[in-house]
Amino acid sequence: MRAEAFLAYVQERGEYDTQQEAERAARVVLALLGAHLVGEERAELAARLPETYALILLNPLPAAEPLDPERFVRATAAWIEGATEETAKWDVGAVLSVVADAAGEDLLQRTLLQLPPGYDLLFGHPERASASG
Repeated sequence: MRAEAFLAYVQERGEYDTQQEAERAARVVLALLGAHLVGEERAELAARLPETYALILLNPLPAAEPLDPERFVRATAAWIEGATEETAKWDVGAVLSVVADAAGEDLLQRTLLQLPPGYDLLFGHPERASASG
């Protein structure tokens, strides 16, 4: 997927007025997500993203501990100027639903296994992780 297409999907799903808003959300969410993934799944997911965003995923913001979905949304809000938890939830959903589409079902399932329970909702795929486990 090309960077322009990735951003266009994020912009459409997030209903952002500008591509810059979509870009800001994508960078923050992918940097936070990258801190929660390791090994083969992170590398495979990065390979399915445009290079710019793959590098963000592979060089994440440091995380002291895994964040549950609510804290992930709060952290996103903290990194996006002027964001609230409600707008951050929207940002996370817009970005991660595009990531889920790029990942495909198998990789998405393996990715969700590395994350605390509840991330399936953030990716827009409720209960898929628990259905396979």
